[in-house]
Amino acid sequence: MHHCYFNGIITPVHETTMQINDLGFLRGYGMFDYFQTYNGRPFQWDMYWTRYERSAKSLNIPNPIGKDEAYGVVMELLEKSGLSNCAMRFVLTGGYAEDSISVTKPNLLIISEDTHPSPRSEYEEGISVMSHEFVRDIPDVKSTDYKHLIILRDKIKAAGATDVLFHKDGEVSELSRSNLFIFKGDSLITSDKNVLNGITRQTLIDLAKPHFNVEERTVTLDEVLNADEIFTSSTTKRVLPVTKIDEHVIGDGKMGDKSRFLLNLIDDMIANW
Repeated sequence: MHHCYFNGIITPVHETTMQINDLGFLRGYGMFDYFQTYNGRPFQWDMYWTRYERSAKSLNIPNPIGKDEAYGVVMELLEKSGLSNCAMRFVLTGGYAEDSISVTKPNLLIISEDTHPSPRSEYEEGISVMSHEFVRDIPDVKSTDYKHLIILRDKIKAAGATDVLFHKDGEVSELSRSNLFIFKGDSLITSDKNVLNGITRQTLIDLAKPHFNVEERTVTLDEVLNADEIFTSSTTKRVLPVTKIDEHVIGDGKMGDKSRFLLNLIDDMIANW
């Protein structure tokens, strides 16, 4: 059974309640972070905590919990779940507001969840994505605002795609919930503009540097369409190949050898975490 920590109290998820005048609900004023535990330990905890604190500061939401206390909550939720591997979601909102606008005391939820890995078949055939001109608001923050993806969901499905690739003025940023990498020759290239600084993204960059030339820079849509290999990265996807953008097939339409090499590296890292 999964549980939720809510402002100091832990209850089963289905018993956790909030008031309707929360600014996350009324104004979309909130952020989250998400990671997984492996072998009974949070993966890359220090990096995730740093990003959580940075996001809270960027949104000017006071952080009501310290790092050590939060770690203790995560471990208690993990124990209560009865699992060695599960997901953890932090949700921090502006809190309750009688006037529907003023921030007085934030609300913090830490929730244990089941993991939802991508289907194994997608690692062989890759996924298809639909390109769309858009840049997320405050892209370096994991805000709770995902309405643009939800608005596009029917269009994405009609295109036979799994996800959407955001670009603006000919420059590519990211997918709706994950970062994008391309291989061109022995260079691994990823955008450093209008993107979330993903923890899996950074982990892969660190793993790749001994083996490839790694470039963090502006990436054009034309470069992406002419890449040798493309993959997207996130907590749940790790290294997931993108083999089609709109009607354009990437490479031979299968997972590339270099992408598979990186997937094996991060899989080994997680197995030994």
